[in-house]
Amino acid sequence: MSHTVTAPATTPRLPGFALFAALLASAGLPLYIHAPKFYVDEYGVSLAALGSVLFGLRLLDVVQDPLLGRLSERLRAHRAASVTVAVLAMAGAMLGLFAVTPPIAPLWWFAVMLTVVFSAFSYLTICFYAQGVATADDLPGQSHLRLARWRETGALLGICAAAAAPLALGGYAGFSLAFLGLALVAIWAMAGQWRGARLPESTGFGPILHDPVARRLLLVALINAAPVAVSSTLFLFFVESRLEAPGWEGPFLLLFFLSAAGAAPFWGGLAEAYGAKRVLLSGMVMSIAAFGGAILLGAGDLWAFALICLVSGAALGADMTLLPALFAARMAAISPTAAEGFGLWSFVSKFTLALAAVSLLPLLQAAGFEAGRTNVTQSLWLLSLLYGGLPCVLKLLAIALLARTPLDERN
Repeated sequence: MSHTVTAPATTPRLPGFALFAALLASAGLPLYIHAPKFYVDEYGVSLAALGSVLFGLRLLDVVQDPLLGRLSERLRAHRAASVTVAVLAMAGAMLGLFAVTPPIAPLWWFAVMLTVVFSAFSYLTICFYAQGVATADDLPGQSHLRLARWRETGALLGICAAAAAPLALGGYAGFSLAFLGLALVAIWAMAGQWRGARLPESTGFGPILHDPVARRLLLVALINAAPVAVSSTLFLFFVESRLEAPGWEGPFLLLFFLSAAGAAPFWGGLAEAYGAKRVLLSGMVMSIAAFGGAILLGAGDLWAFALICLVSGAALGADMTLLPALFAARMAAISPTAAEGFGLWSFVSKFTLALAAVSLLPLLQAAGFEAGRTNVTQSLWLLSLLYGGLPCVLKLLAIALLARTPLDERN
């Protein structure tokens, strides 16, 4: 029997995908948590100025991600080389951010280094998820779910490692050097896995945006990512002011992501047995139960919040594993190159972060909330409603949309 598709040059190595996912994920946490604190402590840059820069760069990400998807397609014949350059650029900028004394004004240096990290991170994310679509075709069984389990579990473990690395390695300079080492290992682990030259010509955004299922999945991704964006934006304020537990932010954050990492393979296994859509809906319902419980918490409720971190983290494992797998399966059907599809996917994910940052914090300030100070009951109650109640409403909307999205999971 003859075949029209050339056999893959190398056998897909799923541990390599997990390692590369860990690299990308470990770059995400420093961008939004570690870097601002480091520049405040080391160089006295104002938090307001850093927040403005971060918001501007998030908006830049929103604009450039679809364009980077197109760039990925133009460079598909040289994807391995372009990925290597982007990984080294990201690692070099991380070193510049944390291990190099700024040769110019610290705020400008912060902006330049983060621009490089953000751009390289976005390009690599698009290439990586697009390659996952092509690689899944070479795997037996429910290949998109199988690859997603490796990839998203690796990503969650990378986030956990990044949360603990600065303390474990004696500071942020040690973290940036370790990141460089991980980058080199990740390049080696994915050697031979980038096969962009064998992908067909790009058809642009048209087939994706004209496909009703793909559009619906993008909308579900936008709304479903919003609760995480909300909780991420308000997390430090909630722990410090509502729970009155300063210093517990790190342990709670680590518990949350460890729970997500541990649950991801479990969700993937359930999805292979019962269907990704059904299992994902169950995880989204569990997330509502967790966020709803947070509304009722007050000062000193640390054990209750730890339980909420465990449950909501486990629910995040379903979101991170199953929703990208459903989108990847649809991309395999309508857009074989997939890079531009994941450019749009990255676009909607980052848009929620920018929207949460620009809307929630001014709302809290208008209600009289002040970080690190004693706040009146009304402002603390608003904080609880935004942290726990708003995600519940958004999750309910995402559930309604996903439940009405027709998906063929036979393949």
